[in-house]
Amino acid sequence: MSGSAASSAVVAGVDIGGTKTSGALVAADGAVLARATRDTPARRGGAAMAETAALLVEELADAAGVRPGAVGVGAAGVVDPRTGSIRAASDMFVDWAGFPLGARLRERLALEVRVENDVNAFLLGETAWGSGRGSDVLGVMLGTGVGGALVLDGRLRHGPHGAAGEIGHTPGYGELICTCGRTGHLETLASGTSIARRYASATGRPIASARTVAERARAGDLAAVRVFDEAGRAVALACVSAATLVDVPLAVVGGGVAAAWDLLAPSVAAILASDPPVSGAPLRVVPGTLRGDAVVLGAAALVSASDQSFSSTPFAEGELVRDVAS
Repeated sequence: MSGSAASSAVVAGVDIGGTKTSGALVAADGAVLARATRDTPARRGGAAMAETAALLVEELADAAGVRPGAVGVGAAGVVDPRTGSIRAASDMFVDWAGFPLGARLRERLALEVRVENDVNAFLLGETAWGSGRGSDVLGVMLGTGVGGALVLDGRLRHGPHGAAGEIGHTPGYGELICTCGRTGHLETLASGTSIARRYASATGRPIASARTVAERARAGDLAAVRVFDEAGRAVALACVSAATLVDVPLAVVGGGVAAAWDLLAPSVAAILASDPPVSGAPLRVVPGTLRGDAVVLGAAALVSASDQSFSSTPFAEGELVRDVAS
């Protein structure tokens, strides 16, 4: 990267996931100048994961012949957005919790680095360059779990405890036990894991993934159709609740399960018709358009413009409670 010309108009976005670390060099208009992907060394610890991200940025710069002016990172886990440190993480990541990712990358690359939770980055990507254009938007990511994020008045909202938008762990959706140990959370109906599990429970046939359930639903399997109908209904009710509380007119749904939007959309539309926000203001619930690029582009958006959306006071130790949900 040392031989590349520097450009403040070009930034790097990096998505550190459980299996892959992806990145792109992004111009000010959202155009992708270069892409790269490497395996995430999740079992080798935080230092190895940070080095993989740094090498990816250098690879991108060499490929495009442009050194980015800054680096944004969307990372799996609970992130303190002020410091860029990982506050908590799933046990699939060795020595990730407590790792000073932002500081390590700043030192390694000699660049400005900002780090966000990957679900927040997803929403930033969609609001900057996808289907979430607007100043007040709810983001819902349906993946292995269910995550959420909020942009209010044009700024990412963290809340005083870092948990703003955490819609996946809201109760009232039945009696199933959630991955967090509590009962009836949205995640028990709408995550990819729960869709596969509920189909297997209904049919007695073990199944590998929600994608397979979607294929069976499209082939006319009524049990599969019912599972997606219940998921779509739950997502829509959650979005209506959020819209009623904070008056957002738009919700963007992403993650792997959103690839089956054709199966979710009928029940989403039915709930929006039967149970709209009490204000009477229209609520749109739409799929994200950036798909696998959303987190990378959202990470780039972190540093492509001045986003002063942080809480006015630092998070106290143990205070940041955002769940890993993508």
